[in-house]
Amino acid sequence: MTHIWVRAEQRENEQRVGITPEGVRALMAAGMSVTVEESSCRAIPIEDYRKTGCEIAAEGSWPDAPTDAIIFGLKELPESDSPLPHRHIMFGHAYKGQADGPALLRRFKAGGGTLYDLEYLTDESGRRIAAFGYWAGFAGAAIGLMVWIAEKRGAGPGPERVSVYPGREALVSELQKNLAAIMKTGAVKPNAIVIGALGRVGTGASDCLEALGLDVLKWDMAETAHGGPFPEILNRDIFVNCILARDGVPVFVPKSALQGERRLSVIADVSCDPSSPFNPIPIYDHATSFDHPVIRVAKAPPLDVMAIDNLPSLLPVESSEDYAAQLLPSLKTLDRIERGVWARAGEIFETHAAKL
Repeated sequence: MTHIWVRAEQRENEQRVGITPEGVRALMAAGMSVTVEESSCRAIPIEDYRKTGCEIAAEGSWPDAPTDAIIFGLKELPESDSPLPHRHIMFGHAYKGQADGPALLRRFKAGGGTLYDLEYLTDESGRRIAAFGYWAGFAGAAIGLMVWIAEKRGAGPGPERVSVYPGREALVSELQKNLAAIMKTGAVKPNAIVIGALGRVGTGASDCLEALGLDVLKWDMAETAHGGPFPEILNRDIFVNCILARDGVPVFVPKSALQGERRLSVIADVSCDPSSPFNPIPIYDHATSFDHPVIRVAKAPPLDVMAIDNLPSLLPVESSEDYAAQLLPSLKTLDRIERGVWARAGEIFETHAAKL
């Protein structure tokens, strides 16, 4: 019997989960065994999982799980050099030259385990079967507006930290209140540009900003095909980047923009890939976090960059439910892990592990 072990996330500010109680019921109905670890931070209470009849395990006990169990999580494992004998489903961040990638792959190789990277679960056409994109865009745009509000208050770079919200409505309501307060001081409501607006990430970003009544210029491949320069970006207050860094992507905001005239004061880099040689916003060099969300790259006038790499965690319930629903059909096929989406992900792991 296929055994899925849902581990507790151990990254700070990470309350998401990739399998909901409804998903647990569906997997058990499909003949699978499911164990869910207790968690001190998961947005969905453990009692909701307990009601499904699944097994409950102590938080962080996955290393002692039966070796045939498939360990499921979202974000990275705690730092260690211990071998990994299990099959793991998670975002490994190990295939794009990330600094910690080789060490993780060596742990799998030493233990005989396998990584099925969530980012590389694709259908036959190469399209990802599940993504957090919409809520990443929504959260990124929301925090971008928080940064702009902090600037207008004379604070900053800010906000000093960002907290998790219980839901979309609470987030939007707070932003509406704070924006209205700034408008009463005589400030003009900001406008924005979203690049990558036709994708899931860009749709989420645009939906957030338009829900707050902002004028949003929506660009995608057609508008950026000429390769730049792009003065239109510098003439907006907020720029939300939803385009992944890859070969062929033009530079949207060059270093020269730090000294030139511009209206732009906030960049929300949702794609957040500062270490890539193809980074379209080469004016900052490291990701930000919920505890330190902003980098000020220019002072007069200010230009602040938000580049948090786990943005959907801002709205853990909605993002978990959305992602889990997308992923569930493939999880139901784990009893045939040597085929289809899982076989493709396994082959990618074997290719990269062989290069060590």
